[in-house]
Amino acid sequence: MTVRIATWNINSVTARLPKLLEWLESAKPDVLCLQELKCASDAFPYEPVRELGYETAAHGTGRWNGVAIVSRIGLDDVVRDLPEQPGYLADDALLPDVEPRAIAATCGPVRVWSVYVPNGREVDHAHYRYKLEWLEALRRASLEDAAGERPYAVLGDFNIAPSDQDVFDVAAFEGLTHVTPAERAALAALDAAGLHDVVPRPLKYDRPYTYWDYRQLAFPKNRGMRIDLTYANKPFVDAVTDSYVDREARKGKGTSDHAPVVVDLDL
Repeated sequence: MTVRIATWNINSVTARLPKLLEWLESAKPDVLCLQELKCASDAFPYEPVRELGYETAAHGTGRWNGVAIVSRIGLDDVVRDLPEQPGYLADDALLPDVEPRAIAATCGPVRVWSVYVPNGREVDHAHYRYKLEWLEALRRASLEDAAGERPYAVLGDFNIAPSDQDVFDVAAFEGLTHVTPAERAALAALDAAGLHDVVPRPLKYDRPYTYWDYRQLAFPKNRGMRIDLTYANKPFVDAVTDSYVDREARKGKGTSDHAPVVVDLDL
């Protein structure tokens, strides 16, 4: 059985709906993990996606977060939020807000999480501590599945570049989030737990960046980062036949600032 799984920070599923439908028709993924929906669960465009043969499980509140899994090979055992997922206590809030940043489902032979890891904002910000706590909750949530025999993967926008080679110029990020030792240590902890980085091949240039800022001509200048990642257990990794960044989906007007990452499996 061949299975195509993809992840894409869509940066507003409402604003990018034509792009999403076009990409589903052209790339034909069996499973697509989406992040940054920017819509409530009941406002997700279920029907146009269903017309292409896909079921959807969405988790959103209509604010800046939101995640979903779109599948045409089954959508079972849906779980919203990580077990013991930490919340973020904003400056003007009385209680922490458990944001819609994680959703899991079993799609055919594969168990997947779609995750939108907190940005972190600044190294000395409370959001950075929240990011590290969130990643630790993700590690704990993955321990059992990582050690299992069923193919398992966590896909999404991790807001971390795993190495210096995953940013266009590491000097430009000095003192900033996304490249700090603590964030990269959190990824190393996932690896130690049995989840491994499935590095895609680039379709252009020598590095498979997945994100380019809208400003300062970052995309045409290829001033990008690889922050949309797939962390998978051994049965998943052993089944990978190809993985690539679909840079074409980032071209043109009205696109997300992220490109889809595609992983092909032979199970």
